[in-house]
Amino acid sequence: MNMTTINISLSVSSTGTAEERFQELTCPGCKVTVRVTCDRSRDLCPYCGSWYDPECPAALLATGGRTRPTSSARPASASTRQQTSSVFPDINGSGQNGRISSGEQSSLGALMASSLGRISLGSLGIGVAEMGEYHLPPLQGQAGGNLVQMREDGGATSKSLNSTRRGSLHKPAEKPKQPPPPQPNYPKFKKSREKFLKECADANKSGDFNKMIQFYGTAFQNFANLNAVFKVDPDQDGGNLDTPDLDVPLLNTVMDNIRGMSAAVQKTMLKSIITSLLDRSKPLYRKDNVRALLILLQNPIFSAQSTYTVFSHILQNITSLQNGDHQLLVHWFRSLEPERFGCIVRNLLQLVTIRQFPPADKSLPPLNKSKWWIPTATKVLALLNAANNSCVPTIVNYTEFYNMALDHTDLMKEYYIWQNPDRPGQFSYCQYPFILSIVAKRHILTKDSEQQMILTARRSLVQKMARHQTPQIEIFFLNISVRRDELVSDSLKEISSKQKDLKKKLKVSFVGEPGLDMGGLTKEWFQLLIKQIFDAEYGMFVYHTHSRCYWFSMTQEGNLREYNLIGVLMGLAVYNSIILDLHFPGICYRKLLTPPVVPPQDDVPVGVAKNLSLEDLSEIMPDVASSLQNILDYDGDVEEDMFMSFQVSLGEYGKMKTVDLKPNGGEIPVTRENREEFVSLYLDYILNTSVNDRFRAFYLGFHSVCASNALIMLRPEEVEILVCGSMTMDLSELKKVVVYDGYKPTDPTIQTFWEVLLDYNENLQKKFLLFTTGSDRVPVGGMAEMTFKISKLKEKLTYLPEAHTCFNQLVLPDYKNKDVLKEKLTIAISNAEGFGLE
Repeated sequence: MNMTTINISLSVSSTGTAEERFQELTCPGCKVTVRVTCDRSRDLCPYCGSWYDPECPAALLATGGRTRPTSSARPASASTRQQTSSVFPDINGSGQNGRISSGEQSSLGALMASSLGRISLGSLGIGVAEMGEYHLPPLQGQAGGNLVQMREDGGATSKSLNSTRRGSLHKPAEKPKQPPPPQPNYPKFKKSREKFLKECADANKSGDFNKMIQFYGTAFQNFANLNAVFKVDPDQDGGNLDTPDLDVPLLNTVMDNIRGMSAAVQKTMLKSIITSLLDRSKPLYRKDNVRALLILLQNPIFSAQSTYTVFSHILQNITSLQNGDHQLLVHWFRSLEPERFGCIVRNLLQLVTIRQFPPADKSLPPLNKSKWWIPTATKVLALLNAANNSCVPTIVNYTEFYNMALDHTDLMKEYYIWQNPDRPGQFSYCQYPFILSIVAKRHILTKDSEQQMILTARRSLVQKMARHQTPQIEIFFLNISVRRDELVSDSLKEISSKQKDLKKKLKVSFVGEPGLDMGGLTKEWFQLLIKQIFDAEYGMFVYHTHSRCYWFSMTQEGNLREYNLIGVLMGLAVYNSIILDLHFPGICYRKLLTPPVVPPQDDVPVGVAKNLSLEDLSEIMPDVASSLQNILDYDGDVEEDMFMSFQVSLGEYGKMKTVDLKPNGGEIPVTRENREEFVSLYLDYILNTSVNDRFRAFYLGFHSVCASNALIMLRPEEVEILVCGSMTMDLSELKKVVVYDGYKPTDPTIQTFWEVLLDYNENLQKKFLLFTTGSDRVPVGGMAEMTFKISKLKEKLTYLPEAHTCFNQLVLPDYKNKDVLKEKLTIAISNAEGFGLE
C-alpha cells in the first residue's frame, strides 16, 4: 500500500495542557487593555502608539529624557501606524489600485492578506517601532535669526540673537492652561433583562407601547445613553481587546424584540438614532464611541430599505474611525455569535445590491448623492471579513460574503479600473475580492485568459506576416498530438517544444484517430494523462488512504520536468475552463498562491507556506497530526516517557529515510520546553522542506500558463474549485436546464430516462457525467451553469446511447420500456473511452 509511515504515530493520553502565564497591559493613553504572555515584552500600544511605561529607558531615550505625551495629547507615530495597518486592512486608503509592490504593502495589500488567508492576530503591534534621533523643531524661516517672544496680549516680539546681552533674554510667556475637558456623566439608566422582558410582555398584552416608546427613544437618543444602558460598567474608561464589555443578553433581547414592536416604537427609535448621529455634545469615556457604533450596527431595523439613509451614515461613522479603533472593532466583531455576525453581513450585502441595482420606484436618493454608500458598506464588510478570517474556525463560511447580484455587473470594467495605474483611488469591487462570488472570479479569469490568447495569436500572425509567410489556422492554437500508448512522454515533448504557445487555445488530437477536437478530445487528454501520472508506477505522488488524497513524494527523486508538467496541466485546465479530477489537500492550493504572482527574482522562494498548523497536516496525515497534538497536550514528562529526538523517519514504497529536523537533531531530545519547536519544524519539513524542489517545479509550471493578476483575488479554496469543480452533485438541477431536440419533457422516454438517472448511485451518476460531458466533476456554479442537450435518435432502437462531449449532448434512442433504457444506458456509461466517427 502506498502509504507514508511516520515514526511518531503513537497514542498518548492527554491529561492536561502546559500552563502559560499572562499579564494584562493597559495603555495610559487610549485605555485599551491587552493580554500577552509574560515571556513577551511590549513597550508601545499597538492602537495609539503611547508608551505603556513612559519612564522606561527606551521611552526616555526616544524622547530625549522627556516623557512622551499619551495619545490623548498626541497622535500615534507614523512607524506605529504603519506597523498596525499591515495586519488589518486600512480601509481609508486607496493603495496602488490593488497592485502589490515589492518591499511595501499598501492598504489593498493588507486587505488582500485578510481575504486570501488567515490574519495572524498574535503579531499585532508586537515589538518596538524604530525611533529616530530626537531633534528640536527648526526655527521658522521668517524669524530671521531672532528669538520670538510672546507678549502678554498674545502677540509676538522678537529680539536679535546677536544683539542680546546677558540677562536681557526673557522667557516666553506661558500659554494659558486649557480647561480640562468635561468629565462624562452618564444617566442612571440601567435596566435588567428580566424587567425589560416583563415590560415587553405587558405592552403586547395591553397594546399600550408608551413605555417601550420611552425606553427605545431614550436609550438610542445619544451615544452616552447607549453606553449607560448596554455597558456592563457604564463608568469604565477604555476597553478590553477580547470583549466590548457589553451586557450581551440585554442587548440581544432589546434588538430581537424591536422586530415585534409597533411602527410607532420603531419610528421613535429611528428618530433617536438620527439624533445620536447628529448630537455629539455629551462627553464620552474613551472607546465608548466605538461601542455605540457596534451596538447600532447590530440593529435589525436596518434590514429595511427605508432605513438605508440612516444606516449608511452609521457606516460612514465607522469608516471614519482611526486605524486603532478599526483594529479594536475587528477584535470585538470576533465576539459576536455567528447568527448575529451573519445578519450584519447580509444587511450590508443587501444595501450594496439595492444601491447597485436600484428599484424602479425611485425610493432611494439620487445616485449622485448616494453613490458613496457602496464603497462605505464594502469597507465595513472588509473589517468583518478580517475578523472572520482571523478566527479558526471562521465565524461564518467565506461564501457568506459573496454578493451573487454582482455577477451581473460589468465585471471586466471593474477589473480594468483595478488594474489601471493612471486612475488611482477609484473604487472597484476587485479591491475587495471577498465580495465577488467564485462565478464572478471565474468570469474575470476566463475573459483575462481570452485576452491573453488573442494577444499571443496576434503576435504569431504578425511574425508570420513579417517573414512574408502565409499564415495557417494552426498558428492560433496550441496543438498537442499524442499517442495513447506513449501519452506521458509525448505530452512532455509537445509542451516542452511549445512553451511560447501555452497561452493559445488548446487543441488535442490522438495519433491514428479521426476525432475532431471541439472540446471533447481535450477533456479526455486531461483525464487520461492525470490518471497515468498519479499512478503508483511513476512514484511522483503518494496516496494517503486515511485522507483519500495525494501528496508529493518526500523520498523519491523524480524528474522535475514531470512535476512541471502537472503544474502546466493545472494551468492549462484553468486557462481553458477544463475541470480535472485531482485530489490534492487544501495546503497545496495555499502554497500555489504563495505568492499569487511569480516574483521577478529567481532566488526568491516560492510555494513555501507560512503559519502552518496541525489542521494543514491533518488534511494529508490525520493520524500523524493527532499524534503531534497529543505530544503538545501531554502533561507528563515528555523526554522520559516518549524518548523522542528532533528527527523524522519517512517510509514510501517500502523505503525508509531518516532526516534531522535541525543540526544534530538525533542528539537533541524532545522535552516539555521544546516540544512546540519540534512540532513546528516537523510541519515545516513535511509540508515545505521535503517537497521544496518538486513543488517549485509544479508552482512554476502552473504560473507559466496562469500568469494573471486575477489570481490575486482568489482564495486557495476557490483555486481548488476552479481546478477540480464543485463536489456537490445534484442531477435534478441539470433537469431544469436541459434542452430537448426531437423530444418533449412530457414524452414517456424522457420521463423514464430521468427516473433511471436519478435512481443511479453516486458512482454511476459520475460515470454518466463523464460519458456526456467528458468530466465527472460539476463545473463552477453548479449544474445550473451547464449547457446540456438530449437529442432523439429515430428508428435505431437497438443502438446504445451516444454522446458528443464537445457539446454536452446525449443522443438517446426512443426506447419503449424502462428496463431496456436502463440496460442500454448503463452499458454505454460504463464503457466510455475513446472517440470515433461514423
